[in-house]
Amino acid sequence: MGDGPSTRWVLRATLAVARHPSLWPTALRQVFVLARPRWWAARPYLPLPDRSYLRFRLQTAYGDPDREPEPRDVVAYLHWCRSWRRLDP
Repeated sequence: MGDGPSTRWVLRATLAVARHPSLWPTALRQVFVLARPRWWAARPYLPLPDRSYLRFRLQTAYGDPDREPEPRDVVAYLHWCRSWRRLDP
């Protein structure tokens, strides 16, 4: 993931999330929560997470900052985000 996720991975993760319509609002929210500040002001003009943050998270999750996450882990993360948000008063 040195230059970002592969197109193949994005497709696989999108399909995994697409199978869970109840997670769509959470997924959309997380896209913007994790987006680097002022993402609209610099190329590629997409709400992508900061590379150093993403590398850190991949290192802590998989022990390898260049590994692409498993799509099922993305779904599990979104389930966790949704349940955590429900606990927030």
